[in-house]
Amino acid sequence: MKIYRGLDEAPADFGPCALTIGNFDGVHCGHRRILRRLSELARERGWKASVVTFDPHPTRLVTPERAPRLLTTPQRRAELMGEEGVDQVLILPFTRQMAQLSAEEFVSQLLVGRLGARAVLVGENFRFGRGHAGNVHSLEGWGSKYGFRTEIVRAVSWRGRVVSSTGIRQLILAGRVSLAARHLLRPYRLEGEVVSGRGIGSRQTVPTLNLATRAEAIPAGGVYVTRTFDPAGGRAWNSITNIGFRPTFGPSELITVETFLLEAFDGVTPHAIHVDFLWRLRPEMHFRSPEALKAQILKDVAVARRYFRRVKAWVGRPLAPA
Repeated sequence: MKIYRGLDEAPADFGPCALTIGNFDGVHCGHRRILRRLSELARERGWKASVVTFDPHPTRLVTPERAPRLLTTPQRRAELMGEEGVDQVLILPFTRQMAQLSAEEFVSQLLVGRLGARAVLVGENFRFGRGHAGNVHSLEGWGSKYGFRTEIVRAVSWRGRVVSSTGIRQLILAGRVSLAARHLLRPYRLEGEVVSGRGIGSRQTVPTLNLATRAEAIPAGGVYVTRTFDPAGGRAWNSITNIGFRPTFGPSELITVETFLLEAFDGVTPHAIHVDFLWRLRPEMHFRSPEALKAQILKDVAVARRYFRRVKAWVGRPLAPA
């Protein structure tokens, strides 16, 4: 898959393509339905399965006070799109000039004139152009005028709730990471560098890997069952992760993300880690002493080990005959 960061990088032969447009924050199961159909149609017609997304998020420019905390970086979004067979992703810088394009100009000048769209696939609530004047109905009309096929892909619901980036964001910020994972079709992940802490854990409780992340959507404070990865070394560990302000050790304004590995750690400390959030064990608590905190951590570890044993047993269970 190829990633282009702006029209100046996109080749003249970007098209002919089947194209979808949107922010795709999180690349959740609803987005994946669009991407799978996009890839299917592109393969049928011999076109390139292509995505146009934006950086920064358009609301950062238009209504910055309403800008959401993003679930994924543009790079991560593109990587996830590649899992669904996308051939190329164009990450467009969203500028004031682009914000002033009328809906028809966006279609005629960009989608058709520059990118060679032969088909455009979008979700039911897709809006575009200056003032969000364009919608799926006007897109269909311009498809007839400019010679491209338009497909509207219906939203995905789970237990009566429409899956959306906004809804997933709310779940994560509330600590409901297991439900968020169902909507994402994967655990929510924090990425970043391993940094030195204050050394309190190694001296008084348990040693941890301290994560410095640029992620915007941080799960609610508490202790989580997690899975930790070393992307450079190819290593992975079952783990528990605490997010919070370490109230046992005095007031702090700095939120920390600390991961304790359940397996014996052997080797060089990784420079960077990925932490996947599976299940929330409990909220962050204040303890009367480091010894009381350590005792609770050991209880958390025991619960997490049981969690992973159950998961392993469930995954290894043979399928029932059809």
